[in-house]
Amino acid sequence: MKKTAFLITLLFVTFSYAQAPLEKGKLQINAGFGTSGWGTPVYAGLDYGLGNNFTAGAEVSYVSYKYLSYTSTIIGIQVNGNYHFNELLSIPTEWDLYAGLSGNYYVWSIDSGGSNVVDDTPFGIGAQIGARYFFNEQFGINIEGGGGNATSGGKIGITYKF
Repeated sequence: MKKTAFLITLLFVTFSYAQAPLEKGKLQINAGFGTSGWGTPVYAGLDYGLGNNFTAGAEVSYVSYKYLSYTSTIIGIQVNGNYHFNELLSIPTEWDLYAGLSGNYYVWSIDSGGSNVVDDTPFGIGAQIGARYFFNEQFGINIEGGGGNATSGGKIGITYKF
C-alpha cells in the first residue's frame, strides 16, 4: 500500500510540475527547408506561448521552380495554432510533440515567357503534426508533416527559444 501511495504521489508531482514546451509569453523562431510537389521551399516562422500547452504562430515560405518554359514562384504566409501534448502524455521536456490547424495565404505566380498568371484561389486551411528535440533549453531541431502552405509536404529545420 505504501508503494502504491508513493507511486501515485510521484506521478502526481511529476505531472503537476510538467511545463508546456513553450511557456506563456515566450517566443521561439523556426527555420528550415520543406518538401512539396513544387520543389524545396525554405521557411521561417515565429511561435508565441499563449498558455499551458497552446501556442500561436506565423510563418512565411518561398519556393521557385522551372518546368519547361514556365517559372513558378510561391510565397506563402501562414498563421497557426498548436496544442502541445507533453503534459498530457508525460513526454520528457527535451521533446515537444504538437498538432494543430493553420490558415494560409499564398501568391503563386507563373511566368510563361511574356504573360504572368496568378492563382485565383490563394486561401487555404491545413492541419499539421510535428515534433521538436531540444539539445539544451534554447536550441533544437524540428520536423513537421502536413500544413497547407508551400511546405505542405513537410519540413525540417531548427528552433531557437528566446
